[in-house]
Amino acid sequence: MTAQMSATGSDQNRLESLRGVGPRVAEKLARLGIETVTDLLFHLPLRYEDRTRVVAIGALQPGSQAVIEAEVALSEIAFGRRRSLLCRVSDGTGQLTLRFFHFSAAQKNTLARGTRLRCFGEVRAGRSGLEMVHPEYRLLGESESPPEADALTPVYPATEGVHQLKLRDLTSQALARLADGRLALPELLPDSLRERAGRYSLAAALACVHRPPADADIDALSEGRHPAQQRLAFEELLAHHLSLRRLRSRARSHQAPPLRDRSLMTRLSERLPFALTAAQQRVIDEILTDLADARPMMRLVQGDVGSGKTLVAVAAALAAIGSGWQAALMAPTELLAEQHARNIDGWLRPLGVDTVLIGGRLKGAARSEALSRVAGGRAGMVVGTHALFQDEVSFDRLGLVIVDEQHRFGVHQRLALRQKGMRDGLRPHQLIMTATPIPRTLAMAAYADLDVSVIDELPPGRTPVTTVVVPDSRRDEVVARVHRACRAGRQAYWVCPLVEESEALQCQAAEETAGRLRQALDDVRIGLVHGRMKPDAKEAVMQAFKAGDIDLLVATTVIEVGVDVPNASLMIIDNAERLGLAQLHQLRGRVGRGSAQSSCVLMYHGPLSRNARARLDILRETSDGFRIAQRDLEIRGPGEVLGVRQTGMLQLRVADLERDADIMPDVQQAADVLLAQYPQQAERLVRRWLGHAAQYGEV
Repeated sequence: MTAQMSATGSDQNRLESLRGVGPRVAEKLARLGIETVTDLLFHLPLRYEDRTRVVAIGALQPGSQAVIEAEVALSEIAFGRRRSLLCRVSDGTGQLTLRFFHFSAAQKNTLARGTRLRCFGEVRAGRSGLEMVHPEYRLLGESESPPEADALTPVYPATEGVHQLKLRDLTSQALARLADGRLALPELLPDSLRERAGRYSLAAALACVHRPPADADIDALSEGRHPAQQRLAFEELLAHHLSLRRLRSRARSHQAPPLRDRSLMTRLSERLPFALTAAQQRVIDEILTDLADARPMMRLVQGDVGSGKTLVAVAAALAAIGSGWQAALMAPTELLAEQHARNIDGWLRPLGVDTVLIGGRLKGAARSEALSRVAGGRAGMVVGTHALFQDEVSFDRLGLVIVDEQHRFGVHQRLALRQKGMRDGLRPHQLIMTATPIPRTLAMAAYADLDVSVIDELPPGRTPVTTVVVPDSRRDEVVARVHRACRAGRQAYWVCPLVEESEALQCQAAEETAGRLRQALDDVRIGLVHGRMKPDAKEAVMQAFKAGDIDLLVATTVIEVGVDVPNASLMIIDNAERLGLAQLHQLRGRVGRGSAQSSCVLMYHGPLSRNARARLDILRETSDGFRIAQRDLEIRGPGEVLGVRQTGMLQLRVADLERDADIMPDVQQAADVLLAQYPQQAERLVRRWLGHAAQYGEV
């Protein structure tokens, strides 16, 4: 991400104006996103090393990093599994071995007996005492002892051909230009906001982060809590937030078709065998208010597992269809798209609305017919996977785009689908749905371009799911529990998660599990479903399970979302430690959908890592999706929670959405002030931190 920043004296901002930067080095720096001198200032350290004091060899501990001064007592080449240069050094308090696997004859001659060195490296226990492998070192004269470092030593993200010494030298040159005014880095925060960002000016914060003084709190720096880092984090989060707000503003400046028809939803409500919850009705009202406007709706609907998001989406779709437009729903998997299409068709067919499914498995004449119905406007409701992006899919009048499980898609993808719906200068409305609750602070940062609605109520009749955690040494007890449930007329799931990063091995594990369970439970009807089955075969098994013709369904994680069997009251998740919190919560949501008391057994293979134990414990403690999401954020971090593709612009250099959650309200308020009073500075701030990445939202 190249920072596009103005600096007085453009020559002073050219990389090639630095000592040691020619075309080849500049090309390598570009791989790190460094194309100007100012970019160097925003290429921030990953961590720090304390080289400010020399440590006696006798005081060294394995695992520590330290600076030593010593004299070479012995230098020899050792021949073993790997040829290496060994230098035995001593400082009078103890001895240490320097080990070099890559060395030259000249280096061996330089490190001769009697040579004095200053070395820095990680101390580890070797075969003949303590050693350092490939330490950094410099030669000292007979009486010379250079001054100790007066700052902590930064360690930067690097690339092949650009080592740490080069990056430190270049950043030192950039900092010197910043300090003497040859390179100007303007403060873009007005005085009224600068106090919120902390006591450091931008230039002082950069100087401190690149060269922390020797007495700086290295623990605070390591954790990103130092005030200089917090000053930069504030500005970085503000830039990301402004960029999303700008995306929202530009989207809202476009025109969209007003979708005001409510008659179809009224007719559907009259036919439903149940009443909408108050939360569903509230969210539907919010959506319908947005759709009636001539500006594009951009709304995120969050709802925990089983809260009835699909029906909310259908209400929105019916407003579009009743107003003479089409609605498209995009799901992340074929199975979920098929499930949505089947359920939606059951609701809409009696209303005279045609639903079409477009997925990767639709072939030949059936595909041509489906595409023709969509292009000709005969299909009011279109359901599909990312196959909806394909060029051959053409809509007649697309008025509403619904994206299910937003975190599975990137910002680019939902914007691309919106582009397909442009007609006569009108853009479709957007409704984003997720069953992965997102902590409020994370939503503030990641979804600032969207309005947010929350379905915070489950339909009546849903019973809490009791969750237990057991080791797989008790597998026989778990099998017996499944047997009792099935003989009592209930149904159960047995989920086999990913064994290796291979769908084939995952499916093989499910097949083997199903075989063992059939031997153990010969009076239980057992079905199997996995991702490599043909669609018709998979659909037949799912329908048989739903109809009650199968007692126990053995499955891979393809059943994570979209499967609704009210009579299923027991979920077994084998090797549960291999799955993340969000996925475990989704799987657990397949039971507890009826009135019977339901249970989820998380069976693990020990020993558990600390994170795996934490995941299983939180699921045992709560079924609150938002609490689980917050814990997931703490364990895995925002990039994993949102999904790599989704984070897009959230490749943060210094800020951390979990650690810095408390400053997000100030960031929001600062964004309000900048957009209202200092729009040009807001634009420059986005360019400073995001550079070319800011362009992703220009569509």
